[in-house]
Amino acid sequence: MNLPNAITLSRLVLTVVFVVGTGAAGLAGHIVALIAFSIAAASDWLDGYLARKMGLVTPLGKLLDPLADKILVCAAFVFFCARGLCPVWVTSLIIAREFLVTGLRQIAIEAGQVLAADNLGKWKTTFQLTFCITGLVWLTFSDVANPGASTTFWVNLSRPDGWLAQVSLWAAVALTVISGGNYLWSGRHLLKGSAG
Repeated sequence: MNLPNAITLSRLVLTVVFVVGTGAAGLAGHIVALIAFSIAAASDWLDGYLARKMGLVTPLGKLLDPLADKILVCAAFVFFCARGLCPVWVTSLIIAREFLVTGLRQIAIEAGQVLAADNLGKWKTTFQLTFCITGLVWLTFSDVANPGASTTFWVNLSRPDGWLAQVSLWAAVALTVISGGNYLWSGRHLLKGSAG
């Protein structure tokens, strides 16, 4: 256990806080969810940066980091699906891809190997997090009773039918499919070995 891995584990704690916030009704719950998710999203960049900067890249970190991301993102997409901000098939696709990659990583572990996140997967996560934060901003600020100019700006920017939400969502969907296929291709030797 080191500092980057501790930050990664804190993301799991923040995911719990996020889920609690989404379960609470009204503005207060949305604010808690938005803050928790935003800090967790920032920690996704921070733990990787510190691990590389301090020379603390470990197999444990390579496994924990994407796992924490998956739990956080999947929880958010299930919530957005329930709120009607995301199609059910998109949430299903994202969760299916994460199960696929997790399964491949488990096979890799048993083979004494590690399948680390690739650049496509990192971009996929970036667009997913952008969509999730945009959705949370929309839910939070659209709850404000008497919005001023600043609140109106954030509401307009984060509208579910606005450019930011739409671009981040469909870019995330495209990269989910492409990166999932990439993992399958990279781990095809593991599947052949397990089948044999």
